[in-house]
Amino acid sequence: MRPILFGLVMIASSNCFAAELSAHEWKAPNGFKVIYRLAEPAKAEEGKVYPLVLFLHGAGERGNDNVKQLKHGVKALLEGAEKLNEPCFLIAPQCPAEEWWAPLDESKTHLVAATEPNLKTEALLALVAEFSKTHPVDASRFYVTGLSMGGFGTFDILGRAPEKIAAALPICGGGDTKLVSRYKDVPLWVFHGDQDPTVPLWASVAMVEALKQAGGEPKLTVYSGVKHDSWTQTYADPEAIRWLFSHRKKTP
Repeated sequence: MRPILFGLVMIASSNCFAAELSAHEWKAPNGFKVIYRLAEPAKAEEGKVYPLVLFLHGAGERGNDNVKQLKHGVKALLEGAEKLNEPCFLIAPQCPAEEWWAPLDESKTHLVAATEPNLKTEALLALVAEFSKTHPVDASRFYVTGLSMGGFGTFDILGRAPEKIAAALPICGGGDTKLVSRYKDVPLWVFHGDQDPTVPLWASVAMVEALKQAGGEPKLTVYSGVKHDSWTQTYADPEAIRWLFSHRKKTP
């Protein structure tokens, strides 16, 4: 089942960037409909394969307009990749309004169903698998990143498909510390602001400490004096982007 291309959509708004990414809709085998935006290498060379980045937005960008998910991070991430001469595919899906990439507890600080089926993240992984069959994707360079709600979603996906992920950048999110052994060998760089009133810093710290105890070697950057918006600095940091693209999944 190939993703459906809607073409380059000209959005009647000040966000001209949205028009630069093609709009798509895809129904996963589990029945969940994924709407997403796609960035592709400007000049794909025949016989060459390219990295694929899955970007998960935050709670404020939920909906069904297939535009709001581009508000934070995507443009800076793509510009950073271009400056590093790392042409890539980037898939930016949109989570439906009032829903979450993965179920959280009442305090919105922990994943609570990371061992149970999750239609959304399972559909995203199915999309990545299908897309990779029909496009020149380098299977050893699949990266996942997300902010806030998308940071939680990143940890959820790590727990479901660690064998597929070359590296991940979870930003101001959290996860389930009981499952870190599943992805302790995946390179992770975690980011959070120490004054975050929405998702407390300890949500990230707990994941990093659990990963270290499990034998992992995650990186952690804590921004001093920064509240919830720790993604602007992260995606604008060429070192963070360089680190992400530097990793390749080891194949048997």
